[in-house]
Amino acid sequence: MDDAGMTGTGSVGEPPAFEILAPREQTVPFVFNSPHSGAYYPPEFLAATALDRTAIRRSEDLLVDRLFTPVVELGAPLLRAVYPRAYLDVNREPYELDPKMFVGRLPSFANIRSLRVAGGLGTIPRVVGDAANIYKSPIPVDEAIARIDRIYRPYHDALRRLLAETHLRFGCAVLIDCHSMPSNLQGAPLRARPDFILGDRFGASCAPEFIDRAHKVLRELGYTVCRNKPYAGGFITEHYGKPAHGLHALQIEINRALYMDETRLEPHAGFARLLEHMSLLSEALVAIPGEVRPEPLSVAAE
Repeated sequence: MDDAGMTGTGSVGEPPAFEILAPREQTVPFVFNSPHSGAYYPPEFLAATALDRTAIRRSEDLLVDRLFTPVVELGAPLLRAVYPRAYLDVNREPYELDPKMFVGRLPSFANIRSLRVAGGLGTIPRVVGDAANIYKSPIPVDEAIARIDRIYRPYHDALRRLLAETHLRFGCAVLIDCHSMPSNLQGAPLRARPDFILGDRFGASCAPEFIDRAHKVLRELGYTVCRNKPYAGGFITEHYGKPAHGLHALQIEINRALYMDETRLEPHAGFARLLEHMSLLSEALVAIPGEVRPEPLSVAAE
C-alpha cells in the first residue's frame, strides 16, 4: 500500500475532506468507497449540537472503511470520508438543504423539497438516529455553503477522478459503495433487518453480474440478503452508475449487529470474522471482469 497518505487538501488546522488508500499499482477496474465512516467531529460542531458525543454518532458507519481495507491488497483504491455524515453527507445532492435549519437565504438552486430533506437527512442533516435533532438552534447559511465547498466538492472531485482514471485504464469502472445500517427498525425486535442489503437502483446502476455475484457469495457464507429494499442505493450509486457507459455502481449495506455493539459503539468479537468475509466477497467481485466477456461490462458511449 504505497499511497495510504493520499488526502484531500484541508484548510489550516482542519483535516482534509477524504483519504485514499491506494495500492502500489491499481490492477482491477474497481473503486471502493466508504462515504459515511468519517469520525472527525469539529469542536465548533460539537458545541452547536444538542446531542451528546454518543448520540451524535448514531448515524456513523463505524469501521466500515476498516472492513474493506483488504481491497487495497487486491489492487483497488479505497476512498473514505474524514468528516461524519451528521456534519455533512456526501451521499446527497450537493445542495439538498432544509431552509428551516438556517439563518439566511439559501441559493435559488438548492433542492429544498426532496424526500430526504423532508426526513431531515439532507446534505447538512437535521437529525440522526431515531429522528434526534442535531442542532440547538439554526445555523448560518454561509456555514452550510462553506462545508459544501470545503468537504463535499473535494470528495466528489476525488471520486470522479478515481472512476475516470479507472475507466480510461481498464475500459470500465466498478464502484462499490460501502455502508452499514442499524440492526433493527424503530420499535421492531432486534435483528429485524437482514444481514446485508444490496442496492443497484433496481437494475439501473450496474450490470447484473455484480449484484448476482455478491448475493451468491453472501448467501453461501450463511448471511441473509435482500435486494433494493429498503435501500436501493443513494445519490452516489444513482449518480455514478451508468452501465451503458461502462460505469457500474453497487451499494452494500451491512447490518451493524454483525460486527459491533450498537449501544457502546465498539467492535465486538464478530468483527474479525466479518473482515475475513468482506475480503472473500471483494475477491469474488474483482474477479468478475476477467471471467465474462467485456461487452456486458463496458459498452462504448453513444
